[in-house]
Amino acid sequence: MRYRKFGNTGLFVSELCLGTMTFGGGTGGIWDNIGQLQQADADKLIGRSLDAGINFIDTADVYADGQSEVITGQALKNLKVPRENVVVATKILGETGTKGTNSRGASRYHIIDGVKASLKRLQLDHVDLYQIHGFDPATPIEETLRALDNLVQHGHVRYIGVSNWAAWQIMKALGISERLGLARFESLQAYYTIAGRDLEREIVPLLQSESVGLMVWSPLAGGFLSGKYTREGAKEEGSRRTKFDFPPVNVERAYDCVDVMRRMAEAKSVSVAQIALAWLLHQKAVSSVIIGAKRVEQLDDNIAATKVRLNDDELAALDEVSQLPSEYPGWMLTRQGEFRRNQLKEEVAE
Repeated sequence: MRYRKFGNTGLFVSELCLGTMTFGGGTGGIWDNIGQLQQADADKLIGRSLDAGINFIDTADVYADGQSEVITGQALKNLKVPRENVVVATKILGETGTKGTNSRGASRYHIIDGVKASLKRLQLDHVDLYQIHGFDPATPIEETLRALDNLVQHGHVRYIGVSNWAAWQIMKALGISERLGLARFESLQAYYTIAGRDLEREIVPLLQSESVGLMVWSPLAGGFLSGKYTREGAKEEGSRRTKFDFPPVNVERAYDCVDVMRRMAEAKSVSVAQIALAWLLHQKAVSSVIIGAKRVEQLDDNIAATKVRLNDDELAALDEVSQLPSEYPGWMLTRQGEFRRNQLKEEVAE
């Protein structure tokens, strides 16, 4: 297991992060389609992850209506994990527990109440990374940042991050934080796979320019890149994707990717899922890839991806089959910037 610098901080996190969306459930709704793991199974998964060197765990207050946080916190207690040995991340935006007019969003009202509730469920005195789970069009970004900065100053939160925001929204927030001297977003949690590289258009260049870390969610596209799905329609009965078709995938492009990855997987005697995860781990912008599991065997297969190395030819083949269609202004930036990019290459060569 390798450890990577997290955003523009001195914190290092494991290249894989254990996601806990499969914890809890059993009460109806979408969470039952994702997983219904209870305490004993969660203890096993967290214990196995820690043994493999994973020091990063991600949850959210909305997962199973708060039960994911409860189970995660209790697992850390049951396993007697030293607090300084694990980086715990959670998120806020949606409704959890008691529903009301102001029980969702990124307002100061909801954030202050939300962090107290999350800390209680997790049985912790602070969370290491507190993330805004999505964009709230009703709350000024400055209000959100001031509330988060208060939490950092009071020691309830160590670092702050964001999830599922557009590039312009993240950049605006970074500018406000710099102008007002507030804690800034150190990470983005976003969807990114070899079959869904939209992030590379605007967001990845932003993250690299501003030293913001990237946490990848759904790295197997909701199981589509696991190797279970083929053009012939063979699917594992009861698999998550058959019951909860999310995130959206360009099916034909995804199948093209799977075809190439399957050949590589067979040559290396590894799973297709490991190739998909390894591709992400080879991307410079990625800080940590969030993996979720229902079984220890599934978790072990994902962890094994850290040992898969892809050479330049293999990366080039994967890049070619998964290339995004050209869009404006990208194709114009490429055209107009070619001469200056070549000058930079010549300078490095000298």
